[in-house]
Amino acid sequence: MAGALDGLRVLDLTRVVAGPLCAQMLGDLGAEVAKVERRGDGDDLRALGPPFVEGSDDSTYFVSLNRNKRSVSVDFAQPAGAAILRRMAARADVLIENFRTGTLARYGLSSDELRAVNPRLVYCSITGFGQDGPYAGRSGYDFVAQAMAGLMEVTGEADGMPGGGPQRVGVPVADMFTGFAATVAILAALRHRDATGQGQFIDVNLFETMTSLMQAPMSSWLNAARIFPRSGNDSPVAVPYGVFDGSDAKFVIGVLNDREFVRLAAALGHPEWAEDPRFRRARDRSEHRAALLDRMRTLLRTRPRAEWLERLEEAKITSGPINTARDVEADPHIQARGMIVELPHHAGGTVRVPGSPLRLDATPVTYRHGIPAPGGDTDAVLADFAGMDANEIAAARAAGIV
Repeated sequence: MAGALDGLRVLDLTRVVAGPLCAQMLGDLGAEVAKVERRGDGDDLRALGPPFVEGSDDSTYFVSLNRNKRSVSVDFAQPAGAAILRRMAARADVLIENFRTGTLARYGLSSDELRAVNPRLVYCSITGFGQDGPYAGRSGYDFVAQAMAGLMEVTGEADGMPGGGPQRVGVPVADMFTGFAATVAILAALRHRDATGQGQFIDVNLFETMTSLMQAPMSSWLNAARIFPRSGNDSPVAVPYGVFDGSDAKFVIGVLNDREFVRLAAALGHPEWAEDPRFRRARDRSEHRAALLDRMRTLLRTRPRAEWLERLEEAKITSGPINTARDVEADPHIQARGMIVELPHHAGGTVRVPGSPLRLDATPVTYRHGIPAPGGDTDAVLADFAGMDANEIAAARAAGIV
């Protein structure tokens, strides 16, 4: 089947996480993606390890974000290289870049310049802080965005607890959510282009993406002048909602309403808890959090995790194990849904990575290209995206431009 974005050309000038994830999602949906990399070592993420893919210089991190792309090396710091990118942009539908604000303008590759050549171009810029404002010139990484948007201050154990203090989330959520945000914006811009024939400029950044996702803490402050407490694995508003120990392993339970708590109390063999005035309503459980959690923790330590999870599932209580990557790979649901995919790697052999979470029944995602070598598809991409013939490509290679 043709993908939803079949026929679209995407020019990907991004590195590391947010931009490559965005371009990969578009590629999964059927777009043809040309990944522009530095001559030689390519995307910075290739070297961000260990671990590395056996027999190559690619980090295992890199291969999880760069399927469904062809790699082309163009030195656009040289005028002739910038001219090649302008030729590519003239035939592209989307351009994605994540250079510091103003960088590409120095080479004649700004949105205004490229959209003058191709008015239908959707030009998406991904930065740390956006195109204007007092922080526009700053570089921005995921860690900084998590800190400055307030995520770290609500993540981790409370001050005074063992290990207390702000914590970053263990994966780069600012990068990843910004990649998703950029994808949504690009698809919206393409819809607008279909209606009007005009492309547009998209400004997406890590700081604002993370701020937009801090709904509960920000609304608490903006509308009630209350700072959300740091509460570790417990929810500051729902009880019980956290990590518990079985006799052999940890697992999670989440209860968000009083009906579910009635079922939980019965499943744990203590239906009277649901009638206790301290625990009957959500606000009561929040006020008497310690008393309820002490009872639950004492009880749950008496039986193995699997036994509790089976009982909780029968009662339709939201719960689950705390898994390692090994556990996720072996999870029967992950296997049944085909969420681990195997792709060819340019060094030979294959790599295995998490697949796309997007499920479209008429235009499903496809895995057409494996992991490319830096610049490994240069000739084919320049012919396709820039319309260059063999003599032009050979001349550019001899000049050290590609």
